[in-house]
Amino acid sequence: MRVYAVSDLHLDYASNREWLEQLSRREYQHDALILAGDISDKLALLAEGFKALKDRFSAVLYVPGNHDLWVSRDGMRDSIEKFEAVRDVAIRHDVHVDPYRHGDLAIAPLLGWYDYSFGEPDDFLKGAWVDYRACRWPEGYDDAAVTRFFTDQNPVAPSSAIDGASKIITFSHFLPRIDLMPERIPTRHRKIYPVLGSTILETQLRQLGSSMHVYGHSHVNRQLTLDGVTYINNAFGYPSEAHFTGRRLLHIHTEP
Repeated sequence: MRVYAVSDLHLDYASNREWLEQLSRREYQHDALILAGDISDKLALLAEGFKALKDRFSAVLYVPGNHDLWVSRDGMRDSIEKFEAVRDVAIRHDVHVDPYRHGDLAIAPLLGWYDYSFGEPDDFLKGAWVDYRACRWPEGYDDAAVTRFFTDQNPVAPSSAIDGASKIITFSHFLPRIDLMPERIPTRHRKIYPVLGSTILETQLRQLGSSMHVYGHSHVNRQLTLDGVTYINNAFGYPSEAHFTGRRLLHIHTEP
Protein backbone atom coordinates (compact mmCIF):
# COMPACT_ATOMS: atom_id res chain seq x y z
CA MET A 1 0.00 0.00 0.00
CA ARG A 2 1.33 3.38 -1.00
CA VAL A 3 0.48 6.44 1.10
CA TYR A 4 -0.14 9.77 -0.63
CA ALA A 5 -0.72 13.21 0.87
CA VAL A 6 -2.39 16.43 -0.22
CA SER A 7 -4.04 19.37 1.53
CA ASP A 8 -5.87 22.57 0.68
CA LEU A 9 -7.79 21.25 -2.34
CA HIS A 10 -10.19 24.23 -2.15
CA LEU A 11 -12.86 22.65 -4.31
CA ASP A 12 -14.74 25.93 -4.49
CA TYR A 13 -12.60 26.57 -7.57
CA ALA A 14 -13.78 24.88 -10.79
CA SER A 15 -10.22 24.13 -11.98
CA ASN A 16 -9.47 22.31 -8.71
CA ARG A 17 -12.62 20.20 -9.13
CA GLU A 18 -11.62 19.45 -12.71
CA TRP A 19 -8.22 18.21 -11.54
CA LEU A 20 -9.90 15.90 -9.06
CA GLU A 21 -12.26 14.48 -11.67
CA GLN A 22 -9.42 13.66 -14.06
CA LEU A 23 -7.49 11.79 -11.34
CA SER A 24 -7.05 8.12 -12.27
CA ARG A 25 -9.76 5.76 -11.02
CA ARG A 26 -7.45 2.73 -11.28
CA GLU A 27 -3.95 3.76 -10.24
CA TYR A 28 -4.64 4.21 -6.50
CA GLN A 29 -7.16 1.46 -5.76
CA HIS A 30 -4.84 -0.22 -3.24
CA ASP A 31 -3.48 3.00 -1.75
CA ALA A 32 -4.25 5.45 1.08
CA LEU A 33 -4.61 9.22 0.90
CA ILE A 34 -3.96 11.67 3.73
CA LEU A 35 -6.23 14.67 3.23
CA ALA A 36 -4.96 17.44 5.50
CA GLY A 37 -7.90 19.85 5.48
CA ASP A 38 -9.34 22.85 3.62
CA ILE A 39 -11.52 21.03 1.11
CA SER A 40 -14.50 23.43 1.08
CA ASP A 41 -16.70 25.37 3.46
CA LYS A 42 -19.72 24.01 1.53
CA LEU A 43 -20.91 20.64 2.83
CA ALA A 44 -22.14 19.65 -0.63
CA LEU A 45 -18.70 20.21 -2.17
CA LEU A 46 -17.07 18.45 0.75
CA ALA A 47 -19.29 15.40 0.14
CA GLU A 48 -18.54 15.57 -3.59
CA GLY A 49 -14.82 15.58 -2.87
CA PHE A 50 -15.00 12.69 -0.42
CA LYS A 51 -16.99 10.58 -2.88
CA ALA A 52 -14.57 11.27 -5.72
CA LEU A 53 -11.56 10.36 -3.59
CA LYS A 54 -13.13 7.22 -2.14
CA ASP A 55 -13.85 6.08 -5.69
CA ARG A 56 -10.12 6.25 -6.32
CA PHE A 57 -8.41 5.22 -3.05
CA SER A 58 -8.71 2.22 -0.78
CA ALA A 59 -8.57 4.51 2.28
CA VAL A 60 -9.00 8.25 2.68
CA LEU A 61 -7.97 9.87 5.98
CA TYR A 62 -9.08 13.39 6.80
CA VAL A 63 -8.76 16.19 9.32
CA PRO A 64 -10.75 19.45 8.92
CA GLY A 65 -9.11 22.75 8.08
CA ASN A 66 -10.20 26.23 9.06
CA HIS A 67 -12.05 26.82 5.76
CA ASP A 68 -14.07 23.65 6.31
CA LEU A 69 -15.44 25.12 9.54
CA TRP A 70 -16.65 28.45 8.15
CA VAL A 71 -20.34 28.93 8.88
CA SER A 72 -21.11 31.90 6.66
CA ARG A 73 -22.67 29.82 3.87
CA ASP A 74 -24.11 26.68 5.49
CA GLY A 75 -26.47 28.18 8.07
CA MET A 76 -24.85 26.50 11.06
CA ARG A 77 -25.24 27.93 14.57
CA ASP A 78 -21.50 27.91 15.16
CA SER A 79 -18.28 26.24 14.03
CA ILE A 80 -18.59 23.47 16.61
CA GLU A 81 -21.87 22.43 15.01
CA LYS A 82 -20.17 22.74 11.60
CA PHE A 83 -17.32 20.52 12.82
CA GLU A 84 -19.79 17.81 13.82
CA ALA A 85 -21.57 18.14 10.47
CA VAL A 86 -18.26 17.87 8.60
CA ARG A 87 -17.33 14.72 10.53
CA ASP A 88 -20.73 13.23 9.79
CA VAL A 89 -20.24 13.83 6.07
CA ALA A 90 -16.82 12.18 6.22
CA ILE A 91 -18.09 9.15 8.10
CA ARG A 92 -21.04 8.73 5.72
CA HIS A 93 -18.56 8.54 2.86
CA ASP A 94 -16.34 6.03 4.68
CA VAL A 95 -13.57 8.59 5.17
CA HIS A 96 -11.44 7.92 8.26
CA VAL A 97 -11.42 10.63 10.92
CA ASP A 98 -9.83 8.43 13.62
CA PRO A 99 -6.47 6.60 13.72
CA TYR A 100 -6.05 4.08 10.90
CA ARG A 101 -3.99 0.89 11.01
CA HIS A 102 -2.58 -1.13 8.13
CA GLY A 103 -0.19 -3.84 9.24
CA ASP A 104 2.69 -2.21 11.07
CA LEU A 105 1.69 1.26 9.92
CA ALA A 106 -0.50 3.61 11.97
CA ILE A 107 -1.77 6.94 10.64
CA ALA A 108 -3.27 9.33 13.18
CA PRO A 109 -5.13 12.61 12.51
CA LEU A 110 -4.47 15.47 14.92
CA LEU A 111 -7.20 18.08 15.26
CA GLY A 112 -6.11 21.61 15.99
CA TRP A 113 -6.50 25.35 15.70
CA TYR A 114 -4.24 28.32 16.47
CA ASP A 115 -3.66 29.63 19.96
CA TYR A 116 -1.07 32.38 19.27
CA SER A 117 1.81 30.26 20.49
CA PHE A 118 3.51 31.43 17.26
CA GLY A 119 2.95 35.10 18.10
CA GLU A 120 0.24 37.64 18.80
CA PRO A 121 -1.98 38.91 15.96
CA ASP A 122 -1.82 42.60 15.14
CA ASP A 123 -4.74 44.80 14.15
CA PHE A 124 -4.08 44.24 10.45
CA LEU A 125 -4.37 40.46 10.83
CA LYS A 126 -7.51 40.74 12.96
CA GLY A 127 -9.12 42.77 10.18
CA ALA A 128 -7.87 40.74 7.24
CA TRP A 129 -8.05 37.11 8.41
CA VAL A 130 -11.37 35.67 7.19
CA ASP A 131 -11.71 33.18 10.07
CA TYR A 132 -12.49 36.07 12.41
CA ARG A 133 -15.65 36.71 10.39
CA ALA A 134 -16.49 33.33 8.86
CA CYS A 135 -16.05 31.20 11.99
CA ARG A 136 -18.30 31.54 15.00
CA TRP A 137 -17.70 29.93 18.40
CA PRO A 138 -19.90 29.35 21.44
CA GLU A 139 -19.94 32.10 24.03
CA GLY A 140 -16.82 32.11 26.17
CA TYR A 141 -14.56 30.43 23.58
CA ASP A 142 -11.36 32.35 22.97
CA ASP A 143 -8.73 31.03 20.55
CA ALA A 144 -6.97 29.06 23.29
CA ALA A 145 -10.26 27.39 24.24
CA VAL A 146 -10.96 26.59 20.59
CA THR A 147 -7.53 24.98 20.23
CA ARG A 148 -8.05 22.92 23.37
CA PHE A 149 -11.50 21.81 22.20
CA PHE A 150 -9.82 20.17 19.23
CA THR A 151 -6.47 19.04 20.62
CA ASP A 152 -8.10 17.43 23.67
CA GLN A 153 -9.77 14.99 21.26
CA ASN A 154 -6.49 13.78 19.78
CA PRO A 155 -5.22 10.25 20.45
CA VAL A 156 -2.72 9.67 23.20
CA ALA A 157 -0.26 6.80 23.57
CA PRO A 158 -0.87 3.99 24.09
CA SER A 159 -3.84 3.63 21.76
CA SER A 160 -5.14 0.35 20.40
CA ALA A 161 -4.87 1.65 16.84
CA ILE A 162 -1.33 2.94 17.36
CA ASP A 163 0.28 0.71 20.02
CA GLY A 164 2.84 -1.66 18.53
CA ALA A 165 3.04 0.05 15.14
CA SER A 166 6.58 0.19 13.77
CA LYS A 167 5.79 3.28 11.67
CA ILE A 168 3.57 6.13 12.87
CA ILE A 169 2.50 8.96 10.59
CA THR A 170 0.54 11.85 12.07
CA PHE A 171 -1.18 14.64 10.19
CA SER A 172 -2.90 17.92 10.94
CA HIS A 173 -4.15 20.88 8.98
CA PHE A 174 -2.36 23.37 11.21
CA LEU A 175 1.38 23.68 11.68
CA PRO A 176 2.89 22.11 14.82
CA ARG A 177 5.90 24.42 14.87
CA ILE A 178 6.65 27.78 13.31
CA ASP A 179 10.17 26.91 12.13
CA LEU A 180 8.52 24.86 9.39
CA MET A 181 8.16 28.19 7.63
CA PRO A 182 11.28 28.85 5.54
CA GLU A 183 13.61 31.77 6.20
CA ARG A 184 12.89 33.17 2.74
CA ILE A 185 9.37 34.30 3.72
CA PRO A 186 9.32 38.13 3.47
CA THR A 187 8.73 40.05 6.67
CA ARG A 188 5.44 41.48 5.41
CA HIS A 189 4.02 37.97 4.97
CA ARG A 190 5.02 36.87 8.46
CA LYS A 191 2.06 38.78 9.85
CA ILE A 192 -0.02 35.60 9.40
CA TYR A 193 2.27 33.47 11.61
CA PRO A 194 0.05 33.79 14.72
CA VAL A 195 -2.81 31.98 12.90
CA LEU A 196 -0.75 29.14 11.43
CA GLY A 197 -0.93 26.62 14.26
CA SER A 198 -0.09 25.56 17.79
CA THR A 199 2.88 24.09 19.65
CA ILE A 200 0.41 21.70 21.33
CA LEU A 201 0.39 19.69 18.10
CA GLU A 202 4.17 19.29 18.23
CA THR A 203 3.96 17.97 21.78
CA GLN A 204 1.22 15.52 20.83
CA LEU A 205 2.89 14.11 17.72
CA ARG A 206 6.08 13.55 19.72
CA GLN A 207 4.14 11.78 22.46
CA LEU A 208 2.65 9.44 19.88
CA GLY A 209 6.09 8.54 18.53
CA SER A 210 5.47 9.95 15.07
CA SER A 211 8.38 9.81 12.62
CA MET A 212 6.52 11.64 9.84
CA HIS A 213 4.00 14.47 10.05
CA VAL A 214 1.89 15.85 7.20
CA TYR A 215 0.42 19.34 7.54
CA GLY A 216 -1.31 21.94 5.35
CA HIS A 217 -2.64 25.47 5.79
CA SER A 218 0.45 27.54 4.92
CA HIS A 219 0.42 26.82 1.16
CA VAL A 220 4.22 26.71 1.39
CA ASN A 221 5.17 23.25 0.17
CA ARG A 222 8.28 21.70 1.59
CA GLN A 223 9.75 18.61 3.21
CA LEU A 224 12.32 18.71 5.98
CA THR A 225 13.45 16.68 8.96
CA LEU A 226 13.70 18.32 12.39
CA ASP A 227 14.70 16.48 15.56
CA GLY A 228 14.03 13.08 14.00
CA VAL A 229 10.61 13.82 12.48
CA THR A 230 10.06 14.42 8.76
CA TYR A 231 7.52 17.18 8.12
CA ILE A 232 5.71 17.38 4.78
CA ASN A 233 3.42 20.01 3.32
CA ASN A 234 1.85 19.29 -0.08
CA ALA A 235 -0.82 21.96 -0.50
CA PHE A 236 -2.75 21.93 -3.78
CA GLY A 237 -3.70 25.57 -3.28
CA TYR A 238 -5.61 28.19 -5.22
CA PRO A 239 -5.48 28.38 -9.03
CA SER A 240 -3.48 31.62 -8.67
CA GLU A 241 -0.77 29.69 -6.79
CA ALA A 242 -0.12 27.17 -9.59
CA HIS A 243 3.36 28.64 -10.16
CA PHE A 244 4.61 27.57 -6.71
CA THR A 245 2.36 24.79 -5.36
CA GLY A 246 2.78 21.27 -6.73
CA ARG A 247 -0.92 20.77 -7.57
CA ARG A 248 -0.39 17.03 -7.44
CA LEU A 249 -0.51 14.10 -5.08
CA LEU A 250 2.69 13.36 -3.19
CA HIS A 251 3.82 9.79 -2.49
CA ILE A 252 5.23 9.82 1.07
CA HIS A 253 5.45 6.16 2.14
CA THR A 254 5.05 2.56 0.97
CA GLU A 255 3.82 -0.07 3.40
CA PRO A 256 4.36 -3.74 2.43
